[in-house]
Formats: sequence, C-alpha cells, structure tokens
Amino acid sequence: MTDILAREIETGSDPNHPVRAILRRCRAWVERHPRVRWAYRLALGVLGVVVVLIGVLLIPLPGPGWLIVFLGIAILGTEFPAAHRLGLFLRRVLERALSWWRARRAARKQSAQQS
Repeated sequence: MTDILAREIETGSDPNHPVRAILRRCRAWVERHPRVRWAYRLALGVLGVVVVLIGVLLIPLPGPGWLIVFLGIAILGTEFPAAHRLGLFLRRVLERALSWWRARRAARKQSAQQS
C-alpha cells in the first residue's frame, strides 16, 4: 500500500473529518424525530434489500455480483443488528478463505521453486 493511499484512508477514518461531522448531525436529527426515523429505516431497508437482490441476480453473470450482495448487507447492517452480525460473520469467513488461498498459493510457489 502506498503512503498516499494510507494517508487518505487515515484522513477518511478521522472522526473529526467534516463529512463525518455532518453525517453525525444528520443522524442525531433523525433520531430526535420518530416518524422520520421510521421512514428512514423503511427506506434503508428497502434500499438494502433491492441492492442484495440485484447482487443475487448478478451472481451467475460476469461481474461483481457477490460484491454487490455484500454491499447490500452492509447497507442493511447500518440499521439492523441481524444484518450487521451476518456481515461480520461473512467477513470472518472471507478472511479465512483468503488466508487459506494465500497460504496455498505460497506453498505451491515454494514447491515449484524447489523442483
């Protein structure tokens, strides 16, 4: 990872970033108004489900089908605890699969060099 990319990630993760401050204020406003909160949750739920369904439709096609499914689960996970837990579980499974794949690839590369 380059220094520029690391710096940009660090800047975007800063809790004092102006965009994050605006989002915090908007979220606080939504929390103070129960009807708006209900509409917000409904809209977010519909958006998340639509994104997941589009991703499921795109899975057999070439392209980022699974990525879109995970994005939909992440959208749902911002408001619904069950979707958040599902997203964490999927992240752990993907990290394990990726580490297994890297170890397998390194072992194959090492055995090819020894031959």
